[in-house]
Amino acid sequence: MSGWGPFEAVRGLRPDGVIPQVTPIRRLLPDLPAASDPAVATHAALEPLRAQIKPAARIAVTAGSRGIHDLVPVVRAAVEWLLAAGAAPFVVPAMGSHGGATADGQREMLAGLGITPASVGCPIEATMETVVVGKLDDGTPVHHDAIAAAADGVLVINRVKPHTDFHGPIESGLAKILAIGLGNHAGAAALHAGGIPSLGGNIETAARTVVAEGKILGGLAILENALEHTAAVEFVPADGIAGAAEHALLQRAGSLLGRLPFDELDVLVVDELGKDKSGAGMDTNVIGRCWVHGIPEFESPTIAAISVHALSEASHGNASGLGLADVMPASLLEQIDLRASYVNALTSGAGGARRSRLPMVMEDDEAAVLAAITMCGRRDWSELRLARIKDTLSPHELLVTPALLAEAGDRFDLEITGAAGDLTVEGKLAPW
Repeated sequence: MSGWGPFEAVRGLRPDGVIPQVTPIRRLLPDLPAASDPAVATHAALEPLRAQIKPAARIAVTAGSRGIHDLVPVVRAAVEWLLAAGAAPFVVPAMGSHGGATADGQREMLAGLGITPASVGCPIEATMETVVVGKLDDGTPVHHDAIAAAADGVLVINRVKPHTDFHGPIESGLAKILAIGLGNHAGAAALHAGGIPSLGGNIETAARTVVAEGKILGGLAILENALEHTAAVEFVPADGIAGAAEHALLQRAGSLLGRLPFDELDVLVVDELGKDKSGAGMDTNVIGRCWVHGIPEFESPTIAAISVHALSEASHGNASGLGLADVMPASLLEQIDLRASYVNALTSGAGGARRSRLPMVMEDDEAAVLAAITMCGRRDWSELRLARIKDTLSPHELLVTPALLAEAGDRFDLEITGAAGDLTVEGKLAPW
């Protein structure tokens, strides 16, 4: 960076110390459930829907959640199945306020996820306009995407997994994509405005309100294993969305979630955060930090200090969740689109208040890691429990300091995959 503005004051500020060397390890994940062909699984899952498809019916297919490994193959397969069944499918973005809360921004974000007319075989129709289809008990309006509302039917597609902000019978999945995703900016903002403790219940009620309109055909629930690969594609009838069927899938998804192999860390170094990694930038279930008013913190893992070093390109500058970290290098400042980040934070309500804060800024990667170590509370660095991961999608691949390496040697589920080396080179994180 040439000009750091007010951060010029930190140029040259470097905590004393030498970062211990790190060794690559891997968590062994045997017998993971996996769908050998997500497209075939999608076609099979949709068969119970065939009798409901009328000739030439305009069917809106949702797409929007980031970080889904097989999103493009599943959406494309759903479109193919609908075309073969005689329908006229098209994709609608279901992204709440993302993409700067504009239709063009959401089209751009979908393209960044690989969702284009050419890749999925149908048109993409986007709007920020909504219709109000009902109200919650407290008077909060339930918004629904105007294009989806005018369609002959809606097929909901989303990954079902534990939410990063709250826990309950229904978390992140089909109900959320209906209530928040297809609520567009107005709907997402309205539901988040009541605070995170009530969000789960409001999502359930809002989703059922949309289902009651009679346009929802059902949902395709994608379950992913600990490697973030598709474990299963399941069809959920409309009356199972925000109900027992979706709850059962959430329980399955929770058992498959990838986690760090250590419950206690002094420092976690995260190469990259982003909306394609998690809705919170970094998955709170992985790092053990929620930081939302009114929501209890995780019992584990406990991490004293977290440094994060880059924002993914697919985030388009949206640095939501950056405040979950404690330290960052100045280079990350150049990647942040404050407007996109703040729109997301404001829409998230209590979920954005603490997570939108800027961590301590240091000159480079090395200085950021040194700062995290200095502040972690570990006096003897030979005992430092530091781990580095690429992102929270891959917590099973780590670089660890000697204190953790000694523990890994006694674990049947961990293997050492390489030799020790430096964590940083010339101020930057060393290549993996």
